Amino acid sequence: MSSTVGQVIRCKAAVAWEAGKPLVIEEVEVAPPQKMEGQNAVFPRILGHEAAGIVESVGEGVTELAPGDHVLPVFTGECKDCAHCKSEESNMCSLLRINTDRGVMINDGQSRFSINGKPIYHFVGTSTFSEYTVVHIGCVAKINPLAPLDKAAEGARIAGASRIIGVDLNASRFEQAKKFGVTEFVNPKDYSKPVQEVIAEMTDGGVDRSVECTGHIDAMISAFECVHDGWGVAVLVGVPHIEAVFKTHPMNLLNERTLKGTFFGNYKPRSDIPSVVEKYMNKELELEKFITHTLPFAQINKAFDLMLKGEGLRCIITMEN
Repeated sequence: MSSTVGQVIRCKAAVAWEAGKPLVIEEVEVAPPQKMEGQNAVFPRILGHEAAGIVESVGEGVTELAPGDHVLPVFTGECKDCAHCKSEESNMCSLLRINTDRGVMINDGQSRFSINGKPIYHFVGTSTFSEYTVVHIGCVAKINPLAPLDKAAEGARIAGASRIIGVDLNASRFEQAKKFGVTEFVNPKDYSKPVQEVIAEMTDGGVDRSVECTGHIDAMISAFECVHDGWGVAVLVGVPHIEAVFKTHPMNLLNERTLKGTFFGNYKPRSDIPSVVEKYMNKELELEKFITHTLPFAQINKAFDLMLKGEGLRCIITMEN
């Protein structure tokens, strides 16, 4: 195969032309990376924020990566120069923090994708629903080349606990949840009272720790109000609607419950993600049980259908070539 370094690449991508419509597989043109890889744009754009791939080429000034390297594009970056990146307490990079409105590259304010000369905008700096994408160097984590690319973009850890209570509106999820160590299951639809009250009764006052992953504001409030006073900690992981408002009585805080959030697991992507991949390579992480389906790129909309029906946990999309 002849080299494509420095050239415009034609490839297939799943383009979102408008909200609420299926993605459309289109042939797009991808401009080569510029130095150190704004206006606002929403549609059309190429979505996708989880992937693993191989470097095809690099732009001017890039010394950490070379063609052939195995990498993970990530939706939040690490410039290594700002106050957040230099802090051991934060991974909220000032330059490359996730931005759903920015549809262009930081370097020159332009998109690298186009169809017939019309720009197709980027999504959270990654746009991984494309056979080729262009990503800022700060949003790429170089990983072990022996790591299988279909699993390297996943990660999870369950710390030892005597009871792990899963909460979901989909009862069929309980059997799946058992594989991850869940010992009990609560479906809020089975009760006439708030689920936080149900859990408090089950646990003699509340759980020690809770983690909320859906981003639904009611679930977030329940996750906080179900932790035990005095020492309980609730961690919010899911991303809520932009207009959602978190409401709880101040006494829930004054009674020494702790509410906190986490972004990307508090990992610095370039510094920390390679070590997570090594944990998988050393069999410290079991990722296969997360994967319920593997589909070709042409069936990407089916993957969304499976997710919306509650039938899939993680679906791997493979590029045909």
